[in-house]
Amino acid sequence: MTDRRPARLGRLGGLRRVVPRSFQARLALGFIAVTALTLLLVSGVVVNRLDEYFRDQAQVDLAARARTVRDVVVGTVNRAAGIAPVVDEAGNLNPAVEEAMSTLGLQIIADRIAQADVAVRIGVAVVEPNGVTVIPSPQGTFEARLSAEPAAGLRRESTTVTVTDVVPQGPWAYGLEITLANPYTLRQTTIATVTGLLVAIAFIALGLSVVVAAILADRFATPLRRLTEAARRLAEGDLSSRVPPPYAGAGSAEIAELARQFNAMAARLEESVAIIRRDRDRSRDFLADVSHELRTPIAALRTFVELLQGPAGADPDARAEFLESARQQLERLDWLAQNLLELSKLESGLLELDLRPDDLRACVESAVEQAEAAARRRGIELRLQLPEDPLRIRHDPQRIGQVVANLVGNALKFTPRGGAVDVRLAPHREGALIEVRDTGVGIDAAELPRIFERFYRGSRANEARSSGSGLGLAIVKSIVDMHGGRIGVESRLGVGSTFRVWLPRDPRTPGGREVLATPDAAAVPAAAPVKEAPRSSPATEAPPTSSTASPVSPTPASTDARRPAPSRSTSRPERSIVAKTSSPDPRG
Repeated sequence: MTDRRPARLGRLGGLRRVVPRSFQARLALGFIAVTALTLLLVSGVVVNRLDEYFRDQAQVDLAARARTVRDVVVGTVNRAAGIAPVVDEAGNLNPAVEEAMSTLGLQIIADRIAQADVAVRIGVAVVEPNGVTVIPSPQGTFEARLSAEPAAGLRRESTTVTVTDVVPQGPWAYGLEITLANPYTLRQTTIATVTGLLVAIAFIALGLSVVVAAILADRFATPLRRLTEAARRLAEGDLSSRVPPPYAGAGSAEIAELARQFNAMAARLEESVAIIRRDRDRSRDFLADVSHELRTPIAALRTFVELLQGPAGADPDARAEFLESARQQLERLDWLAQNLLELSKLESGLLELDLRPDDLRACVESAVEQAEAAARRRGIELRLQLPEDPLRIRHDPQRIGQVVANLVGNALKFTPRGGAVDVRLAPHREGALIEVRDTGVGIDAAELPRIFERFYRGSRANEARSSGSGLGLAIVKSIVDMHGGRIGVESRLGVGSTFRVWLPRDPRTPGGREVLATPDAAAVPAAAPVKEAPRSSPATEAPPTSSTASPVSPTPASTDARRPAPSRSTSRPERSIVAKTSSPDPRG
């Protein structure tokens, strides 16, 4: 047993070496093998059935010849015997019949009529249950061998047909047996012709099967090769590798679907890696910026402490000034920490909304009131327009107030002295619209698609815009997304920017997102796909609004198409705050 197993394994190994390894070659070889086997089986069955058919036909034809010979022999024998019996009671053949049969020309009958060896036996007929048996007379056997040359297509065949009959003759009767053997027939020629034709057809079909198999195998294998090549390139780090579209739809539906799913997977992988790399780069830049932001107040605090430990600590005025400056630096650190914590909670989903069906005017007005002091210090006119009737939608008052505060703070930061910031709240077709318009420096069109991305702070060429952490608008976008809303912006350099926030009537309804796509403003959405707003959330403190700890992220924004300025007519009086004094914002 142990000796046979290595031998068997060796034979299998040799067979594996002979069989091709590629899928295309195996597929083509399998198709050709199946076609060849089918042709072989069909040809064998057809030839076998035709052989049986022609053999039966030859038997029928030979029997007909035998009956013809019988008729000739019976006529000759009856004429020769006349009224005398052909075979007497002793079983002897009538001499006249013997002479007639000798001169009949049996050879001619064998060559022209029977086309076979002919044997005629005349004698006494014995009727038995299974047929008639002829006991030939001593002189009653006559034979003739076939000597004629065969006609075209005829071949001698080893077969025999015997016709036995009882021939009545007046009051007598005699037995007659006609045997035809080794006749000329068309069976062998016909079978050979049909076999040759089948072989020719088989070779033609096999050749066509080779061509078809090669085409089909290439059609199936080419997408797989392209898929394998794309997967290999993807594994080597080429994330842009895809199965070309002409090959993605080729082959079977399953292979085409596999190629499409691979392309979709590769696209998602490339997108995910790009996002990871982009976030990594932004995080690295952000950490560097945060480190710089932290170094400035920490260095200032260290300096204040060192000065207070020196002679300046004995001077009450200097000590008060240093302590006030230290307080401002601590507020700056607190502001940065609050923004980082807020964005982390929003993006991680740890923060839930406290949705209430309250009047939206209250939180918008409260946020604007908190920015009045900053507007006065900067010498900027801050105006608020509210609808006369209550505007009740389901929202989180604190978070929407934070959105308005961040947008207003951004507008104040980038609006020069003497400019104006307008805040407008208006009912929307199925929700509410909050608009913050300023007459500030505006935003470069190249920055508009990215201003809502976290860590993005704008072009370095704009010192005012590149200051800060780049978190304020990311926080605004996250809050608006959680409400099922959308934020958009339009801006022109040197003219100003207009931020618009659309909020649905109820963020919990499935159609909350759809109400935002209205012709009210041809805005290009700056937000990611809307997420269903979570339920209630714990309240957090609003960021400070002092000149040193404004809650506003320093990054302005724009992605909406421009539209006409909104109407300022409202029955609610417009409030205007004009600054009398000015104090620079430490973050500006």
